[in-house]
Amino acid sequence: MTSETPLRVCSFESRRSPEMQSLLERYGCEATIAPSMREVPLDEHAAVFHFVEELRAGRIGVVVFMTGVGARALLAAVETRFPKEDLFRWLDGVTVVVRGPKPVAVLREWGVRIDHRAPEPNTWRELLQTLDEFVPLTGKCVAVQEYGVPNAEFYAALSSRGATILTVPVYRWEFPEDPEPLRTAVHDTIAGKFDVLMLTSANQLHNVIKMADAEGVREAWLAHAAKCVIASIGPTASETIQSYGLPVDIEPAHGKMGTLVRETSERAPTILASKRVG
Repeated sequence: MTSETPLRVCSFESRRSPEMQSLLERYGCEATIAPSMREVPLDEHAAVFHFVEELRAGRIGVVVFMTGVGARALLAAVETRFPKEDLFRWLDGVTVVVRGPKPVAVLREWGVRIDHRAPEPNTWRELLQTLDEFVPLTGKCVAVQEYGVPNAEFYAALSSRGATILTVPVYRWEFPEDPEPLRTAVHDTIAGKFDVLMLTSANQLHNVIKMADAEGVREAWLAHAAKCVIASIGPTASETIQSYGLPVDIEPAHGKMGTLVRETSERAPTILASKRVG
């Protein structure tokens, strides 16, 4: 690889992302965007309606919003039975905590008071730290709007502090409607067509592995992925990457797309050269 050769970057995204494509190309990279997942609202909302009944009865002390998409999906489910103003009024009677900027934007749009917000990098650990600092949990019911998959570590930590957890699943992760770009990206990784694999969400990698499993190439994909430079948006994605036995070569100090792309373009060539020598 020479200084004139562009980095070949495959960015696994939640959907087609012209913004990421443009960013990568601006930094001189050859960009492949591989949508790997989509949020699918649950067809059955028993958990949401149980949450609403507990909330209106005053049996919930804390409500945690994990994602903006999930907050909107929860409201959409609630509105099939109740006016949205009822939900906003019931939330006014509890402590409202949010994990990151996207649910903050949604709740502000609703006019719902936010009592506490987890600091960057907005993982469940910062969320737990915020609760420890500001919200006594012993004897309280904590309702958590889930984001695709349950977070067993977070729930165990809440339980150890004397809280009762009420999970509120509202959507699940599925393959994108057109899975072909993801399938192609999996096989192109094995064929050595990428220098860098970029992940901007923990859940993206779960679906990449799921696709590799479906194609019967899981071990081959993991082996070839490890030869690439792996760039992660932040700690939550990094934990997932490492859980599959892969290295995290680049994680920016701030989990922003622009910072991730800039640091990757600057640092990846040296890391890649080291990997290829090894």
